[in-house]
Amino acid sequence: MDLVIKDVRVIDGTGGAAYRADVAIDAGRIRTIVREGEGPRPTAPRTLDGSGLALSPGFIDMHAHSDLALLRDPDHSAKAAQGVTLEVLGQDGLSYAPVDDRTLAEVRRAITGWNGDGSDIDFDWRTVGEYLDRLDRGIAVNAAYLIPQGTVRMYAVGWEDRDATPAELDRMKQLVAEGMAQGAVGMSSGLTYTPGMYAKDAELTELCRVVAEYDGYYCPHHRSYGAGALDAYREMVDLTRTAGCSLHLAHATMNFGVNKGKGADLLALLDDAIAGGADISLDTYPYTPGATTLVAMLPSWANEGGPDATLARLLDDATAERIRHHVEEIGSDGCHGVPMEWETIEISGVSDPALAAYVGSTVAAAAAELGETAWVTARRLLIEDKLGSTILQHVGHEDNVRAIMQHPVHTGGSDGILQGSKPHPRAYGTFPHYLGHYARDLGVMSLEETVAHLTSRPAARLRLPDRGLVREGYRADLVLFDPETVAAGSSFEAPRTLPVGIPHVLIDGQFVIEDGRRTNVMAGRSVRRSA
Repeated sequence: MDLVIKDVRVIDGTGGAAYRADVAIDAGRIRTIVREGEGPRPTAPRTLDGSGLALSPGFIDMHAHSDLALLRDPDHSAKAAQGVTLEVLGQDGLSYAPVDDRTLAEVRRAITGWNGDGSDIDFDWRTVGEYLDRLDRGIAVNAAYLIPQGTVRMYAVGWEDRDATPAELDRMKQLVAEGMAQGAVGMSSGLTYTPGMYAKDAELTELCRVVAEYDGYYCPHHRSYGAGALDAYREMVDLTRTAGCSLHLAHATMNFGVNKGKGADLLALLDDAIAGGADISLDTYPYTPGATTLVAMLPSWANEGGPDATLARLLDDATAERIRHHVEEIGSDGCHGVPMEWETIEISGVSDPALAAYVGSTVAAAAAELGETAWVTARRLLIEDKLGSTILQHVGHEDNVRAIMQHPVHTGGSDGILQGSKPHPRAYGTFPHYLGHYARDLGVMSLEETVAHLTSRPAARLRLPDRGLVREGYRADLVLFDPETVAAGSSFEAPRTLPVGIPHVLIDGQFVIEDGRRTNVMAGRSVRRSA
């Protein structure tokens, strides 16, 4: 054996009671588990005293935006230090494969606020398989990939708000099939983001049929988390049922004032569908605010044609007034059908350092300081930052967060955007916040149940046969944490602070975090859909 972790409290990922054992690791796998008092204790050249610690499977981040961060930052402590051993990329319908040269240039501009402009990245891939091959050169943690439906539509149709032609639909189905064959685990959508939101249900259903042929799943950021949220969830349930495709609901929240106290209504809808045979799971982050880009708040017609067309509309006074009317008075589809409340929109990052003074202020507060209306401030920031500004959106409800996280099909997803000088603390704190705040301090779930939500349940959704449990023969992707002290270090005031109480993290039996510090081990690789 390479390593024995002795006298450790094993929380195995099943949700069952913890037990004390010695756990032996060899060649990247869990080889032997000897429960206390049950047999000869294993030996190895190296032993680690697990007294006072819990050993669990590595955490799986079901909603990550580390598509470029994994390539630019070998350290990647934002996730590794939380105990994350696998991230699912390609979220919200927008990422960097499959692309041609034109699409790559456009998507880089469209999601600069999520991942930076990519000027420091060698984009030496175009297909899904080539991107996964790039990850296989060595990354901090493992990564799986969802085919981004918005990027696929950008590639085949462009930025026009219209139905795809039969030839364009065939091309999109081909791109999805190729990506799934190359190892993607499913397909994502961002149905409040252009151009993916221009797809109607019939088009999405056809693409989901292709995903289902490969036993993948559909992961939509659906059409509204505000006004009409329940109808938007129901639309996704009905669509995937028609397509015969598994459904995983991205950051499944119920936000804005119209949805206060309605978490139970969402769960009732899902329970009815599951009872009828639907295969559904979901992820959430354990915080009330959301995070996205400022340009995402605009109505979809204002973003038609791509970033240059959006900027041209903002520069035209008459068109900008139409945009303001939709945003502030009607409630744009980009803002989930809810009229804008600028006091809830906090600037979390800018692409142009000259605009850094905005960061940390709400749009309403910045406007008051400048003696102008909030729309004038927001419009100027969008133009001067070339649509690259990110925001925190303070529109969530704690009772909904707690209700949804307790559902049996729930999994954890950080939705962590790592860009900006004041990112959402969920990027650095989601998993220890579940363990420390919600399990230990509040008792919303037991520690064993919480670990199951973060490990075996996402592994089951990803169809991973040898991850997600502490079990003999499984991969040694493991976390050792102190149940008494584990906590998120990140806060809204200091969002890049690393967690406490997680001294060791292993991937394939190699320490990526040891004694609370990041090692130089790059054990992460792509995790591809099993044939």
